[in-house]
Amino acid sequence: MSRAGTRLTLLLLILATVGCDRVTKYIAAVALADAPTRSFMMDTVRLEYMENTGAFLSLGASWPADVRTAVFIVGNAVLLLLVVVAAVRGRWSGLALVGATLFVAGGMSNLADRIVRGSVIDFMNVGIGPLRTGIFNVADMAIMLGVALTASVLFRSPGPSARA
Repeated sequence: MSRAGTRLTLLLLILATVGCDRVTKYIAAVALADAPTRSFMMDTVRLEYMENTGAFLSLGASWPADVRTAVFIVGNAVLLLLVVVAAVRGRWSGLALVGATLFVAGGMSNLADRIVRGSVIDFMNVGIGPLRTGIFNVADMAIMLGVALTASVLFRSPGPSARA
């Protein structure tokens, strides 16, 4: 694929990821806020509205506002920038680049929530019986898939010194 084709594909992936996350969060805010939990597929999937001021599994939600801002807004923005720089300087391609793009797109969407709302809307929970995930959103899924794709490629491939 040409360089322009790759860039267009990555841009479309970012727009689709952020767009899907934004739309589902809007629907969750309208349909699930102040509503009881909805259960589907014999309680395998639950939809419930939550505004998360912390990170994964509400980590840091009880921290002072200044600390949360520093870590979850400034730290997040720096991390996303570092991933972009690593992908560009490392000339990532294929699944590593797709993974980095998903990671950055999901991170950007959650970062936008934190900047505008001070929290992130989460609304999905999956599991069987007492074995359940935390409550998450589409951006979180993109972030996790992005990390898995990128890590599977980067940790499988030999480093530059091993290629010489």
